[in-house]
Formats: sequence, structure tokens, C-alpha cells
Amino acid sequence: MIKIGIVGGTGYTGVELLRLLAQHPHAELVAITSRKEAGLSVADMFPSLRTRVDLKFTDPSDAPLKQCDVVFFATPHGVAMEQARELLNAGVKVIDLAADFRLKDAAEFERWYKTAHQCTDLLAEAVYGLPEVNREAIRAARLIGLPGCYPTSVQLGLLPVLEHGGLVDTSSLIADCKSGVSGAGRKAEVPILLAEAGDNFKAYSVPGHRHWPEITQGLKAIAQLAGKAQGANDLKIAFVPHLTPMIRGIHSTLYARVLGHAQGFDFQRLYEQRFASEPFVDVLPAGSHPETRSVRGSNFVRIALHRPPDSDLLVILVVEDNLVKGASGQGVQVMNIMFGLPETAGLSQLPVMP
Repeated sequence: MIKIGIVGGTGYTGVELLRLLAQHPHAELVAITSRKEAGLSVADMFPSLRTRVDLKFTDPSDAPLKQCDVVFFATPHGVAMEQARELLNAGVKVIDLAADFRLKDAAEFERWYKTAHQCTDLLAEAVYGLPEVNREAIRAARLIGLPGCYPTSVQLGLLPVLEHGGLVDTSSLIADCKSGVSGAGRKAEVPILLAEAGDNFKAYSVPGHRHWPEITQGLKAIAQLAGKAQGANDLKIAFVPHLTPMIRGIHSTLYARVLGHAQGFDFQRLYEQRFASEPFVDVLPAGSHPETRSVRGSNFVRIALHRPPDSDLLVILVVEDNLVKGASGQGVQVMNIMFGLPETAGLSQLPVMP
């Protein structure tokens, strides 16, 4: 059994980790921390976990995290980088669901997150936890920076065309993305109150969202890994996020301009072949329209391709559950890879319908 600690178990990604790990055949929950809720039974805060999680929240200073095999950080940005080194020195693997180890450039991290990075030497070692791209590196890693929810959908949606190279204009990519309110976290803020977010739809952070540098970094890395250096150098993407009146789910509509010589290319076949062996990426039949409810509560990503008439655009539709494949489920998938387990262990839940 893998002994697991969770730092910050009271937020949405924390409780989602608890839900998934409580059903995992190889997981043993050892510690769940919360300064504010220390001493409170987890099941008292989250009745959905009654009879499945018997632990109480523990103050981080008292939690036996060094006795764990792996520790998940389901915390705000800036927490993991304060504690990661001590855990790594104790032989504990670390998976951070926040942004502390996503960006390789410390200056970029400081620019977007308004705080100095406290262990810049670990950034070079940290592996970006997108299994469909970095599976082998994840297998040997001890420190993971898990992708954000929007970046997961955008990178998987564009992965096959960037790996192939020479198919689309990489200097004019567009990501038009929508997320449910749980993406903002479990906190009291006016924009995500029911009376504010319900019966409403809006774009936000158009001048610059924190996920934009991560998306750009990831897409360029994909192109470079595929040996398409020129495409990586020219790559530019406009990213516009939107808040939708639903709890879970991300729907990303991606636009790429197909180059002249590739107008007759079979993009459907390219995507089907690229993801044929990926357990959590489902390429739908040509012309399909994936829905967020088709992935709700699951670790699946569903992708559909369209070529609008009289247009040189490739339109890629991607849906995922922002709390599962966009966060905690991907964290469990990464953990499975790191410990040599079947990648699908503990992640076989079907989407919840209706």
C-alpha cells in the first residue's frame, strides 16, 4: 500500500483527492492537514466520505508527512515550495496541485503569482505532470508540478497537430475556454456567489490569465520534444477564459488555421491514432459535440474535431472535469505512474449522468 498525505484537505481539490483515494485499491491515507479544522473529523466536514475516511484533520506541524510515500499539496500557490525540500530530503515524493512547480522560469512565476520562488533550484528537477506527454519522466520523478485545469484541456487538444508539425499556423492559435465555478476554489468571493454566477456568463482575465504562460510553455515544449523547433519558436496563442453557471466542467474550443498544403489532411485519423492507447482520452467520431456532463466526476477527456465549411480553420472541442482530469484525478494518475501501478487504478469511475 502507498502511504499518502494530503496537505490542505478542505478545498475542492482536497476533497476530490479524498473521494478518489478512498476507492483506490493501493492507497492508504495517513494524514490530512488543515490548520483551521485540526481535530475535526473529515466525515463531519464532508458527509459524503462517511464510513470511507476515518481520519481527522491534523495541524501541519503535527502531521506524520515524513512517514508517507507521497504527499499531495492541495493548497494555494506558495505553500508547496515552503515544504517540498524537507519532504524530498526525507525520501517522500511530492505532487503539487498548485502552480509552484509548473513554470520553469522563476521570473515568470514571480511575474504572474506576485511572489518570489523559494526553491528555484528544484524547478529544474520538477516534472510537469501531464502523462500523455511526460509519462516516462513522471515514472522516474520525485517532484511533480501538476498541470492546471485549463492548460490540461488546451495542451491535449493541440497535442497531435503540434507533434506532427507543419499542419497548422502555430503563430495564431486561439483557446476559447469555459469553466465551472469550482475552478475558483472553495472560498467566499462575490463573483462566485450563486446570485452572481448563476444565470450569467462572462469572460474574465482577458488581458492576462495565470494559465497563459503555463499553456505557452507546455505547447512549446511539445513542439520541441517532437523536433519541431521552428514551430515552437513561432508559437503564439490567445487564451480567453470564461466563467459559466455550472459547478464542474471545462469546455475548451480551440482554433488553428490549417496551412495550405494540409487542407486535405485527415486530422480525425491523426487524433484517433495519437490517443488510441491513452486510457483517459476519448476521440469522438467526426462531427461530434462533446458535453461537459459526459465527463462529470471522471478522469476522462473527450475531444471532437470540426472543419467549418468555406474555412481554413480546424476547430477542436475538448471537455474535461476541472476537478478530476483537471486536478485531483490527474494527480492520482501521476501517482500511479510514479509507483508502477496500473495507470487506471482508482480512476475507473464512470461520468455521472444526468
